[in-house]
Amino acid sequence: MNARKKIYKFIEKNQDATGKQLSEYLGISRQAVNKHLKELIQNERVVKKGITKGVIYRTSLDDKKVKLKKRIEKTYTLTGLEEDKVFHDLVPLLNLKNELSDRAFKIVRYAFTEMLNNAIDHSKSKNCIIELVIDSYKISFRIRDFGIGLFYSIFTKFNLDDENAAVGELLKGKTTTMEEKHTGEGIFFTSKASDVIFFRSHKIKLSFDNQKKDVFVEEMKFIKGTEVVFSISRRSKRKLDEIFSHFAPEEFDYRFDRTKALVKLFHQDYVSRSEAKRLLYGLDKFKEIILDFKGVKSIGQGFADEIFRVFKKAHPDKVIKIENLSPALKPVIEHVVDNKIQF
Repeated sequence: MNARKKIYKFIEKNQDATGKQLSEYLGISRQAVNKHLKELIQNERVVKKGITKGVIYRTSLDDKKVKLKKRIEKTYTLTGLEEDKVFHDLVPLLNLKNELSDRAFKIVRYAFTEMLNNAIDHSKSKNCIIELVIDSYKISFRIRDFGIGLFYSIFTKFNLDDENAAVGELLKGKTTTMEEKHTGEGIFFTSKASDVIFFRSHKIKLSFDNQKKDVFVEEMKFIKGTEVVFSISRRSKRKLDEIFSHFAPEEFDYRFDRTKALVKLFHQDYVSRSEAKRLLYGLDKFKEIILDFKGVKSIGQGFADEIFRVFKKAHPDKVIKIENLSPALKPVIEHVVDNKIQF
């Protein structure tokens, strides 16, 4: 019997239990117990009663009066829709100001209005579905349109090879198909503010997991338009201002001039100059560029030369930093470097 089943059986037998009791019963840490309890609560098998030191846990069957989830779903016509007014109207329906910490509320307000604004301005969809769900641990929202598709829009605007290439452009942070209205920063900062967020469009699903500190790209069944699902802890300690200040710091006059590019995104092996040029496309907009080599197994001299000599020579004012580079690959870069790179 695994730990979650043992926890459920113990609570069922004793009618309720504290975290301390479960920890002692299983012989594992409170942190480990909380991880299992969280999953049981989210699966609606256990409910949480009380706050802080007075918290007890019961099976959902023993506490039918407790509503584990609150959910609303509405369909909106996008023409003339104002994202801030929609959010203002939804807040009292789930009592968000009282159910969320101040920090979580600010992040949700920012993320929701940014993502809905994208649907209004870019999707070319007549309608969108908006769903908000709040449970014992987190709040999430879903915005689903039926328009041209997020990655397709970028792919056609920038004449890229395919929609997969659009993912790489999106991650850099200043990609926008409507420069007269947008800076292209909304998705970038929203992805950093979430616990988990994914963007699904056509056959591509792009997921950001800030708890695991990773980004994932998957091939999925085709859907029309775009679906965005965002979630964050109700008591999140993340500060929106700190996210902005990290990528738009005082030394850059608070402008968004620092970005991170994930080199591994679709390949583990990079060889050619053309691959380097695709990676570098659009990065000349930034003052500081962080190249994350996590998961990259090999790079060619042409690839390294194009980035660390040719690009750097053409843009001497740009600062290039490297993260998570395998020690085995370091000599390839050092061989071509004319300017000091920060490892």
